[in-house]
Amino acid sequence: MNAIEAIMSRRSTRQFLDAMPDEEMIRTIVEAGRAAPSGGNSQSSHFFVIRDPQVLDSLALTVQNAFARMEVTEGMYRSIASSITRSKAGGYRFHYDAPVLIVIANQKDYGNNIADCACALENMMIAGNALNLGTCWINQLKWLNENPEILAVFRGYGLQENERIYGALAVGIPASPDHLPARTPLPRTGNEVTCIG
Repeated sequence: MNAIEAIMSRRSTRQFLDAMPDEEMIRTIVEAGRAAPSGGNSQSSHFFVIRDPQVLDSLALTVQNAFARMEVTEGMYRSIASSITRSKAGGYRFHYDAPVLIVIANQKDYGNNIADCACALENMMIAGNALNLGTCWINQLKWLNENPEILAVFRGYGLQENERIYGALAVGIPASPDHLPARTPLPRTGNEVTCIG
């Protein structure tokens, strides 16, 4: 699969097998993220690769508890509202029970923090597709990146005082009949293009 095919056929995966992907594949995906462009070549993103099921379970509970304490308000971004509603109902697994969660942080006062993390996440999603692994961009930790409990968890794993989480990626073997990611093209109904000249 060439780069254009990997980009054009990438889709999000939200159901994963319990099986752990090959270690070399995970390493390749992380390296693709590390190779992403960064403002002024700062290379200031911090990658946390979580594969321990107990850590993932504990993190899911911490995230659920944080959202369950929040209230849905009028005009709230629908995905945040959904996270709150689902957390209050219980059993919320923000990372879709993927066996691997790659969390990306960056310096909170750095002007390109979100952009650099986004570039890394996109690189990793494309790499995952090329390797026949499923991926899904996860925003919940970004939405909670000032939550004291989330900060405490990640500071225990080396998150620096001046860093915050700006995104995460669920990675695993898709729970599809052929264990491959969905690649059916979706119609482009938005993302207007205006050509000048």
